[in-house]
Amino acid sequence: MAGGTVAIPILVASFLCMAEDDPARGELVSTVFFHSGLVTLLQTTFGIRLPIIQGGDFAYVVPTIALLTTVYQPCDALPLANLTEAARAEVWQVRLRDIQGSIAVASVFQIILGFTGLIGMLLRWITPLAVVPTVTLVGLSLFDVSASKAAQHWGISILTMVLMILFSQYMNNLQLPIPIPTVNGTFRIFKSQFFKCFPVLTAVFVAWSLCAILTTFDVLPEGSPARTDATGTLLLKSPWFRVPYPGQWGWPTVRAAGVVGMLGGTVASIVESIGDYYVCARISGAAPPPVSAINRGVGIEGVGCLLAGLLGTGNGTTSCSQNIGVISITKVGSRRVVQYSALILIASGVLGKFGAVFVTIPEPVMAGVFIVMFAMVTSVGLSPLQYVDLGSSRNLFVIGFSLFFGLLLPKWVEKNPEVIQTGAPELDQVLAVLLQTPMFVGGALGVFLDNTLPGTPRERGLLEWNKQCRGKHHRAGAQELRNASACYDLPIGMETISRMKWLQYLPFSPTFEGFGRGKPGKVLDGEEEALS
Repeated sequence: MAGGTVAIPILVASFLCMAEDDPARGELVSTVFFHSGLVTLLQTTFGIRLPIIQGGDFAYVVPTIALLTTVYQPCDALPLANLTEAARAEVWQVRLRDIQGSIAVASVFQIILGFTGLIGMLLRWITPLAVVPTVTLVGLSLFDVSASKAAQHWGISILTMVLMILFSQYMNNLQLPIPIPTVNGTFRIFKSQFFKCFPVLTAVFVAWSLCAILTTFDVLPEGSPARTDATGTLLLKSPWFRVPYPGQWGWPTVRAAGVVGMLGGTVASIVESIGDYYVCARISGAAPPPVSAINRGVGIEGVGCLLAGLLGTGNGTTSCSQNIGVISITKVGSRRVVQYSALILIASGVLGKFGAVFVTIPEPVMAGVFIVMFAMVTSVGLSPLQYVDLGSSRNLFVIGFSLFFGLLLPKWVEKNPEVIQTGAPELDQVLAVLLQTPMFVGGALGVFLDNTLPGTPRERGLLEWNKQCRGKHHRAGAQELRNASACYDLPIGMETISRMKWLQYLPFSPTFEGFGRGKPGKVLDGEEEALS
């Protein structure tokens, strides 16, 4: 998760008008690591209790960029060179505080959805054809940002992309022999799928090293963004130790436009995370998570976003799909391993130099990472199409129109901001941010069209969409199902919780069985079973 998690604050920092050599860039990265560790501990201990790492989410980047470009002047239009150090700090801190407040308020919506169990009602409207435009447009809408970053040095950016493709696709099954010492003084050979586990970090390290060599021999001209000394003395000025704390950039401020925009990111994050829960359970060999565990997982992610707003990470939090994929490679689905990893993340966030090192990565290298990762986000968004009938003209219309209009309208509003004139400046900002957020426009269209146009459950993909979540335990009896789901119980107090019958009505309690859904283990037939 490190590659994607580091990429987010580096990308956001460029819209905050931070100076290249500002140590706060490294502090922002360190805060993200520290926060990821904290939320991972919360999630694996009290939330979904699956071995899932929590990290940054690109779904929040899109409304963040829309907010900053709508409300504030572009960084190029500001006389930053003429400002004092304190004045320059205030320029980016004002922007970051708006992002913090927007994420914090939007997180309350996620907390309520999770801990009250209302998430189940919301998901009734979130179908495969609603997910496709919502998630796909997260990746597609960032293509111009990626292009502008890569254009700083196309050679280095293309090299990074080629390396990522080489390591992740062509060399992913290559097994490297690693000698491991044994207790009797001999060695045994361990075959590691290194490139399958670390394609992003390996590609970044190789491209970064090449940039360092080209910088040392002055092959890259002075002022080139690809030089490793472009950040100046940032690494030297960064502290060795620094503990992130709430309000470190000032206390969050709230804009209605930002909150409404972040709600779109919140919904996309919830849908993505619930899918990750089921996949992680299946890969780890656990029973499908019960509704109470899903409610706690979504609620804890909301708490994580609230912490992100208070700490000032500049982003929300979600489950990292990359690390779920690693479980299928290592065959290690231990919750303890992830909790130890969380402690490593926290320690890394306290080491100020550690975060600063990542900021010294040249922007063209990170641009190559952006392009590949945004392409993967796009493909993940398209993956639910496997469940729907693509021979249906109805479905093709919903997909095509949602995607095309979801790109068209935001781009037009971005170039013609003066068309929104309601007479209320605050409402103008809200509408501008919403209509410049492709995943909101396309996702709203997908939800509306798929839930209103006539279509059978099989045609819409609802049968396979629900079946893939039920797993091998769905026909188990009540007691067998309860035993299989014991891994989702809270680590303490389960005997007391089991004795207190009224707790079964709380959506986040391990004894919760759902609102009016009958006894667990009840088996229905045909389409009714799948839709339930």
